[in-house]
Amino acid sequence: MVWFAYLCGMFGGNKSKIINDPLHGFITFSVPGVYEVVQHRFFQRLRRIRQLGMSECVYPGATHTRFHHALGAMYLMTESLNILKQKGIEITNEEYQAAVLAILLHDIGHGPFSHTLEYTLVQGINHEYISERLMQEMNREFGGAMDLAISIFKGQYPEKPFLTQLISGQLDMDRLDYLLRDSFYTGVSEGIVGADRLVNMLNVREGNLVVEEKGIYSVEKFLVARRLMYWQVYLHKTVIAADNHLVAILQRARELAKTGSALGSYQPLMHFLFKDVVSGDFTNEDLQLFVQLDDVDILSAIKQWQFHEDPILSNLSVRLLRRQLPKIKVQLEPVSEAIVAIYRAQAISLFGVDESLVHHFVKTGELENNAYRTDGGGIRILRKNGEVVDVADASDNYNLSSLMDTVKKHYVTFWEN
Repeated sequence: MVWFAYLCGMFGGNKSKIINDPLHGFITFSVPGVYEVVQHRFFQRLRRIRQLGMSECVYPGATHTRFHHALGAMYLMTESLNILKQKGIEITNEEYQAAVLAILLHDIGHGPFSHTLEYTLVQGINHEYISERLMQEMNREFGGAMDLAISIFKGQYPEKPFLTQLISGQLDMDRLDYLLRDSFYTGVSEGIVGADRLVNMLNVREGNLVVEEKGIYSVEKFLVARRLMYWQVYLHKTVIAADNHLVAILQRARELAKTGSALGSYQPLMHFLFKDVVSGDFTNEDLQLFVQLDDVDILSAIKQWQFHEDPILSNLSVRLLRRQLPKIKVQLEPVSEAIVAIYRAQAISLFGVDESLVHHFVKTGELENNAYRTDGGGIRILRKNGEVVDVADASDNYNLSSLMDTVKKHYVTFWEN
């Protein structure tokens, strides 16, 4: 308790603030440190980072942000921890606080438009790595008060692995909130899951998170909802086309940067356009400039680039602003070289570009939908006799095993008159 009291002192005590969330109702900031973290400049930036990238092009209501999601995931974490404590699971005040702070900050490293531009501005560096770096930076500012939160976030707290599993696992509070939230803001009802029931069915055995057997049907619904939300929202073909369009704009801007072309004056964005920031070489300067970037900067740049002297950058920017998106074809088999060649020839004729630049207008890729994976422990079901088994083995739903298979589809984006 001495250490917990120290944390309360570092964070300025227990400030009870309330936010009204459209999904979960009133969310109270009653855990020491939460208010200070939410008020931090790194966290406030999440107000300007869209949760679903370019999905607004398909679902006009999908303008919610990472800020919304982080608060919702935190709420579900507190509910889960309270349920586990009621069931006799030992969770100290320090562990409780650390788990809440860890889930609150789990997405703090996302850049503009979230996953859409994850590897475009910085190469080979994912948002989890940047999240950890930012948490370490905040920890220094808070005098080391977040050491345990970082350990739990990184999966380096072997004493109670279920705390990490609540943050990152096959049935975690991150996934539970984003399914509900993304369903709500897109209007896609297939993402609605029984969050209250799932949370109330949680338990712990041998340090690992389990779901009591009477909650198995809620787990099945959760897995099916995840599969459907991927096809209907996250991997919707028009969303993929819009994502590729945005990426093409940034890629062209980076090509022009290498030739010394003028692209604007906002230093944080220019830094990542003119410099190759790669894995293993992400400096503190890179980090400090990265947290100055959000969706507003990208959209502002695109509004400028519509008047750029480069016809490719200008054309792509104008089309995005007017929601004139490329066409897309999705199929089970790989797109043949012959088909790609036809689309490339069309683009050359339509835009007047040579072969070396046509890649900005014709793109191929692969979509993967994997609703459930057993690596890392999967979802454990606690039977009434005390036995713990994987949900795929415990379920009498013969279709559940198919959710373990990765479904792959291939696509090509192209332009027509």
